[in-house]
Amino acid sequence: MEKPAIVTAEEWQLAREELLKAEKELTRAQDALAARRRRLPMVKFATDYAFDTPAGTRSLLDLFEGRNQLVVYQFMDRGPDHVCPGCTGFTKNVPTQGLDRLAERGVTWVTVSDMPLAQIEALKERMGWTLPFVSSHGTSFAEDTGAGGGFLLSVFLRDGDDVYRTYSTYSRGVDRLVFHNSVLDLTPYGRQEDWEDSPAGWPQRPTYG
Repeated sequence: MEKPAIVTAEEWQLAREELLKAEKELTRAQDALAARRRRLPMVKFATDYAFDTPAGTRSLLDLFEGRNQLVVYQFMDRGPDHVCPGCTGFTKNVPTQGLDRLAERGVTWVTVSDMPLAQIEALKERMGWTLPFVSSHGTSFAEDTGAGGGFLLSVFLRDGDDVYRTYSTYSRGVDRLVFHNSVLDLTPYGRQEDWEDSPAGWPQRPTYG
């Protein structure tokens, strides 16, 4: 197997310090991007969607649970006989204890899907999930957010009874929130997926293989 150069400890330290400069530049760029994100214009959003939940029908305003910020992950509906593997993998990654930490900062997390509630509840039981997971079945919520039949992460801000959409992202924008991917990106073999730029001979496989 072809490998990067094998060097002395001193040479490795110099190479590591050079890479660290690039990492610090990226960190500063990410901080600047986050500052721009906090200043992104908002759009007023309807609140009268009827979400089906284990506790009964709830509006978008209700999903905030009294807090002023709401993050919604929209889980794809692939029909009663299929479950999206990407959405499943992402949802497995969401830490229940981490949701408590978000709540301390005034942020509520909810997973939403156009799947009927009974289908969601069966999936939660099978997967052992306890995170908030509600149904937008029969509403235009997915269409109005731009998710359509796909997956999407949306962020909302509440001011009294008014709700504003502040941010949304999909694809790699959601991927960056996956814990194990963040760790794998630090390892020699990376995620071992075929889109990555890795040394020749490094193990790789199809992303959803």
